[in-house]
Amino acid sequence: MSPRVVLVGPMGAGKTTVAQLLAARWGLPVRDTDQDIEAAERREISEIFVDDGEDHFRELERAAVAAALAEHDGVLALGGGAVLDPGTRELLAGHRVVFLHVGLSDAVKRVGLGVGRPLLLGNVRSRVKALLDERQPLYSSVASATVETDGRTPEEVAEEVARAVETSQTRETGT
Repeated sequence: MSPRVVLVGPMGAGKTTVAQLLAARWGLPVRDTDQDIEAAERREISEIFVDDGEDHFRELERAAVAAALAEHDGVLALGGGAVLDPGTRELLAGHRVVFLHVGLSDAVKRVGLGVGRPLLLGNVRSRVKALLDERQPLYSSVASATVETDGRTPEEVAEEVARAVETSQTRETGT
């Protein structure tokens, strides 16, 4: 069992929305590791950060990603920081991973004031820029394809991801 595609990228890239569109297109289940964590903990991620700290959240995230990669055969969206963990990056090897790339301007527009996003406390624009700069090489390192999201609708992004996945599957199977 393995996800048909795993979506990675920063907050504001549209991973959850695009995952839902792809799942509907292919008739597959969708799974989001941030939602898995919230369901298991019965509280929001922002509460976990405040109550238990980022290190504890990252432990939960690592376990959620490992479980989803092993158990889920649909479309999987990972939280923006999941790629920070070297073990998670290793687990992603061999999976079809698409990096949803978003630029600073679009990311800031999409996350707004960052309400409910603990890593954006303070100056939202500067925090988003720092996170993009820090994580972009990690997203790229695990991705088998990159799709630009700036100035595009979720439907346009999902269409490009679907084409990339379907082309990749055709090459793999030779059909």
